[in-house]
Amino acid sequence: MRAVRTTLTMGRQKKGEKIDGWVVLDKPLGLGSTQAVGRVRRLFGAQKAGHGGTLDPLASGVLPIALGEATKTVPFVMDGRKEYRFTLRFGEARSTEDAEGEVTATSPARPTDDAIRSTLARFTGEIDQTPPAYSALKIGGQRAYDLARAGETVVLTPRRVRIDRLELLSRLDADHADFVVGCGKGTYIRSLGRDLALALGTVGHLAALRRTVAGPFREEAAISLSKLEALGHIPPLLGALAPVTTALDDIPALALADAQADRLRQGQPVLLTRDAPPPGTLVRAEAGSKLVALVRSDGESLQPVRVFNL
Repeated sequence: MRAVRTTLTMGRQKKGEKIDGWVVLDKPLGLGSTQAVGRVRRLFGAQKAGHGGTLDPLASGVLPIALGEATKTVPFVMDGRKEYRFTLRFGEARSTEDAEGEVTATSPARPTDDAIRSTLARFTGEIDQTPPAYSALKIGGQRAYDLARAGETVVLTPRRVRIDRLELLSRLDADHADFVVGCGKGTYIRSLGRDLALALGTVGHLAALRRTVAGPFREEAAISLSKLEALGHIPPLLGALAPVTTALDDIPALALADAQADRLRQGQPVLLTRDAPPPGTLVRAEAGSKLVALVRSDGESLQPVRVFNL
């Protein structure tokens, strides 16, 4: 009799714990965003992680890190308003447009405070901005910074960005000036510093950069990596987690019955007999106090956009 081999196929299990929420990290200088996410993920032992907007290694400040189901809300933080403080060093242009690069040009010209203030209005509102050659944007499938480091000429197309606020905070000396800027998605502060210096009749680069706001997350609520590491393990680390819904505070909530919530969890639309939000409205569907899904109204029903497993 011929033996029959039976193979049991086990479902692929995810590594790590089911940890859901946001960590508002105060990223230190010298650490890349991807490295920071990796270290926080390992601390929590989380299954998956992501971040709400890259910070260069030479920048510090608010780096929102999403764990678990919070990764589904990352786009809402990426699209949110950002605020930075930066120091512009006049008289030296650098290849990376920050202190890391080589000096590419110099100028003896130094602007006055009055000249700076009178020029700032040209850089507020909707403006066209050319990203830095040393950026993560792709050209022909390759990162711009990889091409630049290989010595190739990088040509990037200007794009429209929004700057809501730009103020001179202080003047340390003739060579340095501190600013605060509030801006929308896709704005490069290194490019802003470069262009501002050129508009003032000189050259310049960023000597320091710190993000203070990213979407709903602010530096007052940020925690340092050393403090996170000092907490050591779960459950103390859970005290540093902000809820998944923190990234969705600007989206209106709609309470649903359990049966409606179950349909959404299965990816099915929910018909509303009354009080349907206007067509196109994005709504946070909740059952009790639990987030069920992000849904979009068509005027009669709610169509699931993102379903959460919380």
